Amino acid sequence: MPSDAPKLTLVSHHLCPYVQRAAIALAEKGVAFERRYIDLADKPAWFRAISPLGKVPVLIVPRTDGPEAVLFESAVICEFIEDSAAGPKLHPEDALERAKHRAWMEFGSAVLSDIWRLETATDATAHKSAADAVASKLAWIERDLGEGPYFSGNGFSMVDAVFAPAFRYFDVFDRIADIGVFAAKPKVRAWRAALAERPSVRGAVTDDYGKRLQAFLVQHNAHLIKLAA
Repeated sequence: MPSDAPKLTLVSHHLCPYVQRAAIALAEKGVAFERRYIDLADKPAWFRAISPLGKVPVLIVPRTDGPEAVLFESAVICEFIEDSAAGPKLHPEDALERAKHRAWMEFGSAVLSDIWRLETATDATAHKSAADAVASKLAWIERDLGEGPYFSGNGFSMVDAVFAPAFRYFDVFDRIADIGVFAAKPKVRAWRAALAERPSVRGAVTDDYGKRLQAFLVQHNAHLIKLAA
């Protein structure tokens, strides 16, 4: 992607972890882009006209030889960023390792599904079920992680971009109650800490992310909030 190319536009929601993946990948590649935030509870007409699934992220790609292109689905957007942008590679060169990384990216999406159940659980039973599911998946990661600081060593990869938004939830959750999903997982805890310090990760959300997530928990009567008492 030439440095003088028109800026990409990343259509976003403040809390969406899938948007964060794309923002992190763009930042790691050094690609200039603009953010356009929308309210998913009140989607503007222009967004509904370009998003087949009505979800974010959407990446609007300007073209000099025709109308702008619209990409949807975070995995597709991240692959486009990897394929089209200069900067460090976020996938391994080896085909087998690259496939393994993509498998762990899918695993990261499963972790996010469990976190969604965790943050929207309104009773103790549903909360424990979701917390146990997250803890179980993190145990699989603990078994596969190397020495760090990132998923595959010293080099930041797309797997890191996938898991950083998942870990970010717990920056807020941990201030409310200790759910215990990181217990006996020292490598995962170290990975989480390293990702939290990465500039691309810190810049993937607005400064009021924590307040917004806390408000979401209150709005959805999350059992997690009840644990604070």
